[in-house]
Amino acid sequence: MADIKKVATREAYGNALKEFGEKYDIVVLDADLSKSTKTDGFKKTYPDRFVNVGIAEANMMSTAAGIASCGKTVFASSFAIFAAGRAFEQVRNSICYANLNVKIGATHAGISVGEDGGSHQAIEDISLMRSIPNMTVINPADSVEARAAVEAAILHDGPVYLRFGRLATPVIYDAENYTFELGKGKQLRDGSDVAIIATGLMVPEALDAADALAQEGIHARVIDIHTIKPIDKDIIVKAAKETSFIVTAEEHSIIGGLGSAVAEVLCENAPAKLVRIGVQDEFGRSGDPYVLLKEYGLSAENIVHQVKANL
Repeated sequence: MADIKKVATREAYGNALKEFGEKYDIVVLDADLSKSTKTDGFKKTYPDRFVNVGIAEANMMSTAAGIASCGKTVFASSFAIFAAGRAFEQVRNSICYANLNVKIGATHAGISVGEDGGSHQAIEDISLMRSIPNMTVINPADSVEARAAVEAAILHDGPVYLRFGRLATPVIYDAENYTFELGKGKQLRDGSDVAIIATGLMVPEALDAADALAQEGIHARVIDIHTIKPIDKDIIVKAAKETSFIVTAEEHSIIGGLGSAVAEVLCENAPAKLVRIGVQDEFGRSGDPYVLLKEYGLSAENIVHQVKANL
């Protein structure tokens, strides 16, 4: 997908906040990272509805809970490692326990943060957030889906964790024809030999892998799971029954993320062979994002290799 337009999902997040700030009465909080999280556009346009709480992510979540308890819809933004990790207890007890309308805009997720290194590469955030009752978890595949996910989060009653990336990634959807439905996956390719179920920036990699496999006579179904929780059980069970072989692909640890969620569905509803592609229970490290993604097997080439090795 070298010639396809690329946009970072964090850019789409910032643009969506600015756009929907006119349509909806939302409040945005940021932990002194507004230029990086891209909430600065909202700040400049609606300064009376923006608060920089400083480098105090846990306090930001408690503040967001307090504002939401007064009937407001609040976005609290920071890097994923801080939003999901440092502020976990406040997210759990202050936001989710009370089922408040706080939407967590978590940027710079995954290995693709690159040079920031293992300390800033959140590869456990999906696992953490999907474990909390009342929390909805969304990981969009591209900028079009990210924009739609922001509006879906606004309209949803309850906490939402929105996962965005730093790296510019391929735009795979047509904005004019795209529709987002919370909790419903999207089948992008049909195939009967294997189903590649992907999320986030691994969706375009899955599409490239399907194209490469097709040249070798292997027909791969590709499914985009943008909502990790609640997950679309129907599309997963259907794929399992019709292919008997599932490959999951995520820019996250294989423990507790998409692969685990799919495994849970398969075990309880439609047992099938499963191969999980993701970070193999190790920390990230500093380096060029594209080199790191390849090093950790987060590539179309590795998807093709795993399909052929396990088919």
